[in-house]
Amino acid sequence: MDYLVRQARITDVDRLYALCVEMGAAPSAGTPLDVIGLLRQLVYLPSASVMVAEAGRQIVGGAVLGLRPSVQVGGFVGTVDVLVVARGHNVEKVADGLIEEILSSARRKGCAIVEVMLTEEAALRESWIRHGFAPATSTIYRVGVPVRAPATH
Repeated sequence: MDYLVRQARITDVDRLYALCVEMGAAPSAGTPLDVIGLLRQLVYLPSASVMVAEAGRQIVGGAVLGLRPSVQVGGFVGTVDVLVVARGHNVEKVADGLIEEILSSARRKGCAIVEVMLTEEAALRESWIRHGFAPATSTIYRVGVPVRAPATH
């Protein structure tokens, strides 16, 4: 089966979000930001790229690339936030097509590097490695930011 990878359109957002929820890559509820609304904005923002893979006019995969400026690397850093492939489809082919489009988009947008955070059990690890991704650091620390600061009396 052939897969077409392309930039997402606003009409793709609902299906892409459903696929992300189904694959555990996005929360279904209870977040401070409307994820569907955020995806809709990202489709239009120049500092992001949203891609979809389709087969027979059905969305079977998707990816989101966000850009941030970095003085340290001397340009933009592209961060892959999401890459999902629907069950029942060729994970390797779909992921490879999406990663190739991510890298192409990052080049066009002036990225110096592209990063993705992988866990040890990442299902798509081999796809990333095939495209040249390698461990860069183990020093990423993360903290949640509350929607509203707790009241102090």
